[in-house]
Amino acid sequence: MSVPAADAHSDHAAGVDRLLASYRAIPPTATVRLAKPTSNLFRARAKRDAPGLDTSGLTGVIAVDPANRTADVAGMCTYENLVAATLPYGLSPLVVPQLKTITLGGAVTGLGIESASFRNGLPHESVLEMDILTGSGELVTASPQQHPDLFRAFPNSYGTLGYSVRLKIELEQVKPFVALTHLRFHDVAELVSAMERTVSTGTHDGTRVDYVDAVVFSADESYLILGMRTAAPGPVSDYTGMDVYYQSIRHAEGAARDRLTIHDYLWRWDTDWFWCSRAFGAQDPRIRRFWPRRYRRSSFYWKLIGYDQRFDIADRIEKRNGRPPRERVVQDVEVPIERTADFVHWFLDTVPIEPIWLCPLRLRDSQGWPLYPIRPGHTYVNIGFWSSVPVGPEDGHTNKLIERKVSELEGHKSLYSDAYYSAEEFDALYGGEAYKTVKKAYDPDYRLLDLYAKAVQRR
Repeated sequence: MSVPAADAHSDHAAGVDRLLASYRAIPPTATVRLAKPTSNLFRARAKRDAPGLDTSGLTGVIAVDPANRTADVAGMCTYENLVAATLPYGLSPLVVPQLKTITLGGAVTGLGIESASFRNGLPHESVLEMDILTGSGELVTASPQQHPDLFRAFPNSYGTLGYSVRLKIELEQVKPFVALTHLRFHDVAELVSAMERTVSTGTHDGTRVDYVDAVVFSADESYLILGMRTAAPGPVSDYTGMDVYYQSIRHAEGAARDRLTIHDYLWRWDTDWFWCSRAFGAQDPRIRRFWPRRYRRSSFYWKLIGYDQRFDIADRIEKRNGRPPRERVVQDVEVPIERTADFVHWFLDTVPIEPIWLCPLRLRDSQGWPLYPIRPGHTYVNIGFWSSVPVGPEDGHTNKLIERKVSELEGHKSLYSDAYYSAEEFDALYGGEAYKTVKKAYDPDYRLLDLYAKAVQRR
C-alpha cells in the first residue's frame, strides 16, 4: 500500500500543470531556467532576464511504498523532506547527500555522494524511472526501457537536457541507531589502505560496515569513520547543540566510539556545514551559545555566503587589512583509490586548506554513465575541500592546478563549482559526442543552456 493518500498525487498533478504553463509563458527566444531563488551550486549564476519555470508544486513526496521499498518523489523535494517521509517506515534513500536542502532532482542531474556510496553508488543509480520536462517542452518518462538514451545521459547534465518532475527511487531498510568507530592514522597511505580493505570486504574486524568516510586534518592526523547500523538501545550523542561533530572524531591514538540516531547520523554534517561554519564564528563557544539552533544548518550558511558574494564582504575585509583578495576553492573530485594518497599528499603540500573529506564510492551499474565516465567495478575516493586561498598570478590559478592534477591521476571533478577547462578538454571528460547527440534529440532548439556554457563559461 502506498502512502500518503491520493491528495498528494492530485497536488503533484496540479504542480506539473503549473510547470508546463510556465514553460509555455517563456518567450521562444529566451533561455529556459528555473525560477528557483536558491541553489546548492557554487559556480557563478546568470542573472535572469525572463520568467523561469514554476516548480513551486514539485517539492513534496508523492508516495512511499514500504512493501516494495520505493518512493515516488517530486523533482524539487529536498532530502530533508524525503528522509522525514521515509524514516517512519524504517527506510532511507540508498544515498543521502550531506546537506538537507539538496533536492533529489538536483542530486540526480548533478552528482551526490555520501558514506553509503561504497556499496550503493551515486543517487542516480537508485532511480527506477523519472518524468523529465525536456528542453523542447515535452514531458517524457525515462527509464532503462523508455528513452534509455536520456535516462543514461541525464546524470551530470545539470539541467541542460531537462528537469526531473517525478522520480521513482529505491529505498533501503535502516535501523534506529548508527554505531561509529573512529580509527586514527598517522599516515595517509595507511588510511587509504584500511579504507580499501573495508570497501573490498564490507567489514571491519569481522563486523559488517554500512557507512564509510574519512577526514584528513593533516599529513599525520587522519581518521577513518566506520558506521554500523544497530537496533540496540543506548545513549546517543547530540551535535546540534554546543558540540561540533567533526571535532568529536579527534582523539590521541587507536579507536574511539560514538553512537547517533539514524536521523542525526544522516544529517551529522549539516549542522556545521561539515566544518565551514567556523568561517562565520559559529564554532566559537562564546558565539555558539547565542547562535539560534534553527540557524545551525547549511541553508542559513548559504544565505550568509550569498550576502558575501553580493556585496564582496570578504574581499573588502582582506583589502582593508592589506591582504590580497581570495580565490574560492570549493570542489569535490573523484580519484581512483590507488592514486588517492598521491593526490592528498600533493594537495596538502600545494593548497593551504584543511581539513579535507574523503568518501569511497563504487558504481552499482556495470554499464557506466556517459557524462561522468568513471570505471564501473573500480573503487574511487571522493575528496572534498571547501575554502579559499590567496589569489594567484591568473584567474582561477589554484583551481586550474587541481584540475590538471586530477586529470593526471585519471580522476574526475564534479561540476557544481568553478571549472576552467577548455572546450576540447571538457568534451573529452564529460561526454562529448554522446552528450551532443542526446542534446539534439531532446533540446534541438537549445532552449536550455549547453553543459559547457553552464558549467564553465561565465554567463
